Amino acid sequence: MQKENQNKLILQDSSKANKNMKFRYIIIVFLVVSNLSFGQNKKSKADIYFYEYNFTKAIQEYRKEEIKWPLTQEQRLKLADSYFQTKDFKNAAQLYVNINKENDTILSTHRVNKMLQSLSKNNQKERVDAFLQSKSHLLSEELFQNYQFNKELLAGGITSQDFKIENLSINSSQADFSPSFYKDKILFSSSRIASYKKASKSKEEGYLDIYIAKVNSTGEVLNPNPFTEIPKFSYHEATPYYSETLKKLFYIRSNSNGDNMAFNEEGKNSLAIGVFDETNVFRYLLKDLSTSFYYPFYEVDTNRLYFAANFSDSFGGTDLYYVETNNGQIMSRPINLGAKINTPANEIAPYIHNGSLYYASDIFYGFGGMDIYKTSIQADQSFSIPINLGNGINSKSDDFGLIIKNGDSNNLTGYFSSNRAGGKGKDDIYKFSVSDQIGLKTFSIRGRVVNSRTRRGVEKAFVKLLNNRGSVIREIYTNDDGDYSIELPWQKQITINTSKEGYSSFSVTYNEEGMVEAQKVPLNMGIVALKDLIEEKENKKVIKLNKFYFDKGRSEVTPLIAAELDKVIEAIRKFPQLKLSIETHTSSKGYNSTNKKISQKRSDAIKFYLLKNGASVSNIVGSIGYGEEQIINRCVNGAYCLDFLHKQNERTLIVLVK
Repeated sequence: MQKENQNKLILQDSSKANKNMKFRYIIIVFLVVSNLSFGQNKKSKADIYFYEYNFTKAIQEYRKEEIKWPLTQEQRLKLADSYFQTKDFKNAAQLYVNINKENDTILSTHRVNKMLQSLSKNNQKERVDAFLQSKSHLLSEELFQNYQFNKELLAGGITSQDFKIENLSINSSQADFSPSFYKDKILFSSSRIASYKKASKSKEEGYLDIYIAKVNSTGEVLNPNPFTEIPKFSYHEATPYYSETLKKLFYIRSNSNGDNMAFNEEGKNSLAIGVFDETNVFRYLLKDLSTSFYYPFYEVDTNRLYFAANFSDSFGGTDLYYVETNNGQIMSRPINLGAKINTPANEIAPYIHNGSLYYASDIFYGFGGMDIYKTSIQADQSFSIPINLGNGINSKSDDFGLIIKNGDSNNLTGYFSSNRAGGKGKDDIYKFSVSDQIGLKTFSIRGRVVNSRTRRGVEKAFVKLLNNRGSVIREIYTNDDGDYSIELPWQKQITINTSKEGYSSFSVTYNEEGMVEAQKVPLNMGIVALKDLIEEKENKKVIKLNKFYFDKGRSEVTPLIAAELDKVIEAIRKFPQLKLSIETHTSSKGYNSTNKKISQKRSDAIKFYLLKNGASVSNIVGSIGYGEEQIINRCVNGAYCLDFLHKQNERTLIVLVK
């Protein structure tokens, strides 16, 4: 692998050799200077500097060369990358944009991220917004959703508390990063030169080494020394994670063959993840001569080993993955965490605490370089929208490698790495403490919209959230199973509403206290299909009711009749727009005029009951007593019929007019 300035490790394989991924989390890569197996003799002088990660000289040579002859498209991209790596974001943005204008298929998703980062750093966020709006169809749904959510979140600046952050006294003039809890101490990675290490190719820094330091009662970290409980190794060792449950230490080492570094056919030396345990033997777990692995994290609850790498299925740069293990022994292929987490940028440094995954990303919508994000791990192992932890933990520089634990009095304490202004070295370790919760406050709710009668999910139901002013702040449709999931910045009050054509609606309102509780369990919202409440009778659509009878010659609404009419009230409550007409009929027994009068009284009595118990005059558009005018069998005047046949003609219909 080649060498990069300022303690950067570039993850590359043969399919991504031109991505020039730049991170602040690993120091030094190697270049086989003696013969440069990738064939420098066929490249321009500028290209040679570029592949050596000497971006300043590469820029100078590209400028000289473009005076003599036009640069190739690939060289223009390398020049833009060189501007980006040297933080000349004005020239980087201009060149990326020009190339994209000429051919909007040239830029890889990784370079699109660099273009958008450059525009953002050059105070041209309105151009970022314009580009994303015009190209939203080219972005993954997850990326666009993450962008919109974090943009809204950061613009609102809604924080629940302030961070207390301090630079550790153990930091050196070199790079110190990747803190990790180890029993009652702290392990960390450093490029300071250890006495037993060979000199590195950079001449300015040592190979990465693991150090140990004490932690006093106030969380101050003291007395750093090389960590000597692992086998001595002459090359890179870094980013440790200790599992107290397994009594195993996971960390990265340079690929080696005996006492010598191992290189692939292109002259690259990659990093591998291994484990050291009480057997006093180091074993490689994830190893490939062309792919580097970083930042192991073992989660005891799931037996998963998380890490960063840039396999061919990555979404852009370095992605986060996990493997299933049996007490640390790998039992599955690497599994990508998916588009909700991984982006066209670089994602590194996974850490799980209290059901949330923390990691770092240099996606364009952050504060600067690497920012730290947090996402909740759902019951089905899916992830909520990752949220930027906000100003304080994050800065305009690179912030990464966060670890956290519960402190005293419900406080949270932890450490992270940053190259922010005011530090002692290229990367420093910082201590932080915060009360209650880390990061910007959000509201996240999920559940299912179901048919109240069948309990089955309702697909494509419309779900919207309104704030305390009644303004709609989020709208989505349920999926094929009726499921929904919504996240948004914290509000003082939330109203959740769902509806679908042909169905009733559901609405619930939460204040801030209720919002806290609502997030703990899924909110299943039941709605009723109108078709389940009506049926066809006498070629009319009517409310579905059990048949009822008035007492002979009477028009009073009895308790049995009221029980059925309450179903009409419930239908109106669920469908306030219903227009109904009441139709009452009698048998042919008795005089026509008498039957007409009694049926009208019965219709009027039903109307009175409905209006008294919740229906409005707009719902009841008619109440008609037909008497014996619409006999439905042959039991007309003069015909002999049994009583049960006469009873068939005594009926009340609540007809659906609209």
